[in-house]
Amino acid sequence: QVLVAESGGGLVQAGGSLTLSCVAYGTILSINSQGWYRQAPGKQRELVATIGSGGGTNYVDSVKGRFTISGNVDKNGHYDKNTVHLQMNSLKPEDTAVYYCNVQGERTIIPRAFDSWGQGIQVTVSS
Repeated sequence: QVLVAESGGGLVQAGGSLTLSCVAYGTILSINSQGWYRQAPGKQRELVATIGSGGGTNYVDSVKGRFTISGNVDKNGHYDKNTVHLQMNSLKPEDTAVYYCNVQGERTIIPRAFDSWGQGIQVTVSS
């Protein structure tokens, strides 16, 4: 089983910044992609940003130039493939939503493929 845990949400004023973090743990062999999605009240869940195993990134137009998705490098310079961050700058009230982390990859046990979601974390931007 692969579990995903998000952290870093909260309340911030418009124009402020927050960093979300996502850690996947369990029987992980490899990770193919990690992504952040969000769902605002009364709206469908939408993709915010994704990062592939090769480092390629993709963003929804509304966050381009403000949000950055990145992997994690520890203090020893080692890349931690199980962790991903979402740096959110210049936040707007319309960014208010529950943010979900999604991780896809292969496990060390059968069935190999996994597609796991976190429980979601609230981000609220006040005007």
